[in-house]
Amino acid sequence: QVQLVESGGGLVQAGGSVRLSCAASGRTFSRRAMGWFRQAPGKEREFVAAITWSGGGLYYADSVKGRFTISRDNDKSTVYLQMNSLKPEDTAVYYCAADRLELVAYVSTSQSQYAYWGQGTQVTVSS
Repeated sequence: QVQLVESGGGLVQAGGSVRLSCAASGRTFSRRAMGWFRQAPGKEREFVAAITWSGGGLYYADSVKGRFTISRDNDKSTVYLQMNSLKPEDTAVYYCAADRLELVAYVSTSQSQYAYWGQGTQVTVSS
């Protein structure tokens, strides 16, 4: 089992930056790929970014590529999402999630691949 707790959200002006953290408990964090998803009001939850268990593989949604950076620290059992050049359309609840499988060499953009989810943290970008 993996328990996930996100933090770091808040209100930021357009063009600003925010770093989200997702702290994990459980022994298997370091062997699981991790993903960030987001859900804007009235919209479905969508993929944002993912990172392999080793940190060597990264993948981003086109809408955030070049602005967001995902990283992880397996010693601290934490995954991060650095968000720069924020836009009002980035406003959403952001969720981190852990892969249902261990030691997978690839990352998935599909929510069904992720078995463990945090409670989410709100990011609001004002114009």
